[in-house]
Amino acid sequence: MKTLLAMAMLATSAPALATTPDSDAGRQWLAGDHHVHSEWSVEWDRSTTPPTPIRGGDSSYSRSRNAAQAKAFGLRWMVHTDHGGPGHSVVTRDHAYPALLQARVDVPDVIQFNGMEFDVPAGEHASLIIAPGPDERDQLVTAERDYSRSEPLQGSRDTQQEMLAALGYLDGLQPQPLMLINHPSRTATGVGVWGKVTPEELRSWHAAAPQVLVGMEGAPGHQGIRSERGLYRNKAAPTFGGFDQMTAQVGGIWDQMLADGLRFWITASSDSHVNVRDGGRDYDPGEYSKTYAWARPEADDILDSLRHGRTFAVTGDLVDRVELSVGEGTRSATLGETLPVSADGTLQVKLRVRQPNVPNANGDRPALKLIELVVGGKGADGALKMQSRHFAASDWQRDGDWISVTWTLPVPANGGFVRARGNSTGERVALADLPGEDPWQDLWFHSNPVFVEVATR
Repeated sequence: MKTLLAMAMLATSAPALATTPDSDAGRQWLAGDHHVHSEWSVEWDRSTTPPTPIRGGDSSYSRSRNAAQAKAFGLRWMVHTDHGGPGHSVVTRDHAYPALLQARVDVPDVIQFNGMEFDVPAGEHASLIIAPGPDERDQLVTAERDYSRSEPLQGSRDTQQEMLAALGYLDGLQPQPLMLINHPSRTATGVGVWGKVTPEELRSWHAAAPQVLVGMEGAPGHQGIRSERGLYRNKAAPTFGGFDQMTAQVGGIWDQMLADGLRFWITASSDSHVNVRDGGRDYDPGEYSKTYAWARPEADDILDSLRHGRTFAVTGDLVDRVELSVGEGTRSATLGETLPVSADGTLQVKLRVRQPNVPNANGDRPALKLIELVVGGKGADGALKMQSRHFAASDWQRDGDWISVTWTLPVPANGGFVRARGNSTGERVALADLPGEDPWQDLWFHSNPVFVEVATR
């Protein structure tokens, strides 16, 4: 494990430098969801050998129905991610994949990816997203059959070595798939007391395949259940404003990873199984949570945006546009990019966000009450160093539906990152979610970061 940690500290994915106008041609903010279940998240009759899959056991919805709901709630892309299980790769091959092809015909306006909720060896769950193409079915079937923790009919497949082998397989595929760790702190037993997913594992998995395992759910799904938001059932380790503790805490696990230079991104998803209208605990794709990707409406560019952090996460349609720019002089960079700066320079941070001019799915037009700009990095002693600046409505400029704030500050001595977040509550610190609270009254957005690297002389 020490070797793996050392690898993680040394390995950072190649930084994306500031884009040129030509490279952004045709790109727009496209809302999506990477974690959606259907009737092919089966239950199992274990009285037979092998166990018999029971269609509709974990969700009664077809993939076409989910795609139609995604379109209705404004999504342009989504990933079908059904559960695995003993021998489930056969279900994937013979049933789930044909259902995906049918959903693409039925709902062509939504770009739909082949994927699954991968059962992580030595971990819990992850969204596995396969790049569309002639091999998309067989690539997913092989990943599930040969590497998923729950696939074997007998024995165990639950070691760190087996997870690294899975990442090795995925890393060698062309085009490369993506993996995002789902609900990372759901099995935690306290704040900073980790369960099946640890910070060390996140680092080692990312180091093993930095262009494949690129992030985690900042905001987990299952936001419709009020007794235990996100299905974070341990009262000592809840969500905070609907976001996982690793993301929600300034100076927390995510910030520590970013300060070490790891290109590791966050998302929001529905984890849709059964909608609250049908007696379930979930919202439909796009109904409550959205991940916006700055991309052309093409599958490969959407994957590229997820791979390189040109994304932001939001709940309840609090905002639908985020423009974060970090500049020095005439040079600037935005989400997922890296800005080279001089050690004695000055950073100009500019954030513009837009609030939708139509009601959200709950019939509300929530007001943005607080914006926070977060700057992080390492001090001279190697310790994490964080700065934040908060902006209330009296501190920002408004132009129609757009809100703008700026912050000028010295370049962090050792470089670092800048990110943004905001909420509908006015809270300066994300508070632990309590049983019974209304998720529509506690909305947040979180951007992915802009990195700042001090040029060496």
